[in-house]
Amino acid sequence: MQSFALLRALKGGFNGSSQLVKSVPAMAMSTVAANQEETASKASQLAAAFGGVVAGLVGASVVASATEAGDGLHPVSYPWSHEGMASSFDHSAIRRGHQVYQQVCAACHSMNYTHWRQLVGICYTEDEAKALAAETEVVDGPNDEGEMFTRAGRLFDKFPNPFANEQAARFSNGGAFPPDLSLITGARHDGQNYVFALLTGYREPPAGIDIREGLYYNPYFPGGAIAMPKILVDEGVEYDDGTPANASQQAKDVVTFLAWAFAPYQDDQRVMGLKALFMTALMTGFAIYSKRLRWSSMKSQKIVMDVVN
Repeated sequence: MQSFALLRALKGGFNGSSQLVKSVPAMAMSTVAANQEETASKASQLAAAFGGVVAGLVGASVVASATEAGDGLHPVSYPWSHEGMASSFDHSAIRRGHQVYQQVCAACHSMNYTHWRQLVGICYTEDEAKALAAETEVVDGPNDEGEMFTRAGRLFDKFPNPFANEQAARFSNGGAFPPDLSLITGARHDGQNYVFALLTGYREPPAGIDIREGLYYNPYFPGGAIAMPKILVDEGVEYDDGTPANASQQAKDVVTFLAWAFAPYQDDQRVMGLKALFMTALMTGFAIYSKRLRWSSMKSQKIVMDVVN
C-alpha cells in the first residue's frame, strides 16, 4: 500500500511538472505581448509629442507672420553715435536734419513742442535762428482793437503748423492725419530705428498684396500700406556744409534732429550725471577714509583690568 501511494504521489508530481512546463511558454508569450504593447504605446506618445511640437512651430510661424503683417517688420538696430552713456549729439547732423525737416517734412508735419530758441547754440547762432524765425508768419493778438493780426516769427515762437486744424490736414492728405514729429522718436517703439527704416523702406509690393490707390507699400509700417509717399530722394536737399545728400544720409540726419527734438537737454543731463557719479565716488572714498581715521585709535586701544585692587 505504501508503495502504491508513493507511485500515485510521483505521478501527481510529474503531472504538475508537465503542466508547469506547458504554462511557461504561455507566460513568456503574454510577457512579450505586453512589452510590444508598451513599446507601441511609447511610440504613439512620442509621435503625438512630435506632432505637437511641429504644430506649435507651424502655429508660431503663422502667428509671427500675422504679427509681421499687422505690426510691420521689426527694424534693424543701427549704431547711433549719440546713444552711448558718454556720447553727445552730432550738432552738424542736427543742423542738416533741420534742413531736411524744413525743406521736406514741414509741408505736412508739425512740431508743436519745438521752438526756434532751442536751436540757438545747438545748430545755429542767435542771428541765424532769428532770421529763420522771421521767415515765418505767426497769427497773434488780439490787438488794441480786438482783432487778430499776423507778424514775423520770433525766437520764442514754436515751429509753424502747416495746417490750421486736423480737418484741414486730413482733407489735404486723403483722409490721413500726419502726426506731430516733436516726440515721434519716443512715441514709437524703437523710435529712431523705426523712423529710419520707415523713411528708407519703400518698395514695390510683393506678389499677392494689393495696395489701393493713394497708398504706398512699406513693410515697416503696420499693415504695410501707408499714405505718405517716398519723400527722400538722392540730392533732394542741398546741405550747407557740402555733405552728399543721398536718401540714406537725409534719413540719418533727420532722425538725429528728431531724436534731439525729443530730448533737447540730453547732453546737459549726461554731463550732470557724470559729474554726479564723480562726486559720489569722491565723497564715498572720503567717507571711508574718515571712518577708518576716526575709529582706528579706538580699535587699537588695549584695555587692562586690575582685578587685584
